[in-house]
Amino acid sequence: MADIKKISKQYVKQQLSIAVALFLVALLVMNVWYMAEILTPAVVSVLFTLVIGVAVSRVWYRIAENAPESLPTFYTAVSGLRLLAALATLFGYYLVCGRDAMLPFFLVFMVFYFVSLAHHSVFFARVSNRS
Repeated sequence: MADIKKISKQYVKQQLSIAVALFLVALLVMNVWYMAEILTPAVVSVLFTLVIGVAVSRVWYRIAENAPESLPTFYTAVSGLRLLAALATLFGYYLVCGRDAMLPFFLVFMVFYFVSLAHHSVFFARVSNRS
């Protein structure tokens, strides 16, 4: 049981580290190429990454603790829910900021999305292979 809690916390720590590292890269790009328009997309992307990461960690903890045989279904469902949440975020940003702001937002957001998705896949593949 303590191992499950440790793994859950480790996932959140790694997600936080990845989100902060990507945000710092976005700030660097913003300063080097004078692209002030990517600050808001970077902040929204960090928030999305952290909210999804914490939610996945909490749900994984509950499932691993109570019904570990349901973990394969959880991994599939998380991918779908992450995609739907990303589409909702993109649509919400479109409604708030308009069409002209979408290209920079989309590019920044997709970097965060795919790195987060890759981390999720690698992390839980290793966890599943250990047990």
